[in-house]
Amino acid sequence: MPINLILIALSLFTWGVGEGMFIYFQPLYLQKWGANPVEIGAILSMMGIAMTVAQAPAGYLADRVGSRPVMWASWVLGTIAAAVMAMAGSLPVFVAGLLTYGLTSFVVAPMNSYITSVRGNWSVERALNTVSAIFHLGAVVGPIIGGLIGEAFGLQNVYRISAGLFFVSTLIVLCARRPPVEELGDEHALKPNLAANPRFMGLLGLVFITMFALYLPQPLTPNYLQNQQNFSLQTIGQLGAAGSLGNALIMLGLGHLSAPAGLMVGQVLVGLFALLMWQAGSLGGENLRLPLFYVGYFFIGGYRLCRSMALAYARSLVKVNETGLAYGLVETGNAISAIAAPLVAGLLYARSPQWMYIATLVAIGISLLINYLMLPKRHRQSKAVQDEILVESIPAE
Repeated sequence: MPINLILIALSLFTWGVGEGMFIYFQPLYLQKWGANPVEIGAILSMMGIAMTVAQAPAGYLADRVGSRPVMWASWVLGTIAAAVMAMAGSLPVFVAGLLTYGLTSFVVAPMNSYITSVRGNWSVERALNTVSAIFHLGAVVGPIIGGLIGEAFGLQNVYRISAGLFFVSTLIVLCARRPPVEELGDEHALKPNLAANPRFMGLLGLVFITMFALYLPQPLTPNYLQNQQNFSLQTIGQLGAAGSLGNALIMLGLGHLSAPAGLMVGQVLVGLFALLMWQAGSLGGENLRLPLFYVGYFFIGGYRLCRSMALAYARSLVKVNETGLAYGLVETGNAISAIAAPLVAGLLYARSPQWMYIATLVAIGISLLINYLMLPKRHRQSKAVQDEILVESIPAE
């Protein structure tokens, strides 16, 4: 494994522990501040807006000035945002920190561009999925620790410890070296022209449809588990850990699939998550209830698999100097879905919590059909571009 990938993976593992400590409890902490389901959905949608606005500019900037400085900026800003959430004494201040944390998701495009550049002889799919899996291994530990600390000392202390872990993660990532591909000045002098690439533009629409369906059941599931299933914070944290373990194992186990195949499989897995969240409480007896929720949460890893596969597929459609912007636009599609899905989830939850999962199953069914009709055709059309990219993406010695 290349040394720069090791540094990124170690930093992300540490960040995964810190983020995992609070991410599954975010809606519950908002509820503690007095927000109702519709308001929680609106706040999480605002976070989605924050995630959206910086994605494409960050990707473009990564192509112009290099992925590493943009990546560093996000790490530092994320640490500051966590500190604001940790010290918040009111809902507005906490939301300000939350939105700032959402803004730092602009790291995804430059980070994935950086990973692609320093992957050595690894394939794009292998590099992206392996590093992501290591992040989620860290996130396996985080929810368990967060649940224990939250039960014993309150959720605010969870955020304080997370901020400390983010600081350590930042120190590690600052050791990452400049990727060799960024030394190819002539390549980066060319201006990207993704608007003239119909295959890539079509993929963006597909990404939004798919990610909306997959994200819909996620924002308010912790509230559903606490309010409808009467699970404690500790149990919810353990379920979150099962989800993170699923993320890691699914990425490692299925990361070798082609991008179109991975997208299809990932959607089926999230469909199983929605089905079990909806029906686990009524299937079997009390002895089977909690294990079924664990199994359901494990399958949430299909969402992360789809996100990585969408990036890998996008990489096959663009040139080297367009990688950062392309990743930024794909993440913009992901983030737009993260704006719409919580709003819809909040409305569905207010009507009946089970409707979130029924609507998800319908949406995934539609998304699978669209993916089936579009992806094989687009995959064949991209072969010429892939052959060109294989030549262009060889790192400089």
